[in-house]
Amino acid sequence: MPMNKPHLEFQRLDMNSGWATPEGYPEGIKQKILASDIDEKKKMGSRTRLLRFDPGVYTTAPFVHDHWEEVYLLSGDLTVGNDAQGKGGESFLSPTYACRPPGVYHGPFKSEKGCMLYEIHYYDESKR
Repeated sequence: MPMNKPHLEFQRLDMNSGWATPEGYPEGIKQKILASDIDEKKKMGSRTRLLRFDPGVYTTAPFVHDHWEEVYLLSGDLTVGNDAQGKGGESFLSPTYACRPPGVYHGPFKSEKGCMLYEIHYYDESKR
């Protein structure tokens, strides 16, 4: 049974509300879901979101998930591969893009001055 994101025409985004810290992330990282029909238990659907890092915020462990992930750094800086104290890693400035298949470890991440990411997460339903 295919799932479908909602049909959304152009609409102005309220960039001051609708942000929440994703489970397992530090408080200074917040997401705003733009559209989603993702069901991670059934491994179906997709999600489009904005992810915002406050200046100086970092994660401490790599991430891995069972869906595809495309990430576009819209603004700011993002460091990839820092240690648990937020030190080291490789720094990138916008515009930067990544595409990761399921099962790939990535991160940890930090941002010195803050950043905004546009992300698409989706399951390859042809592999089901």
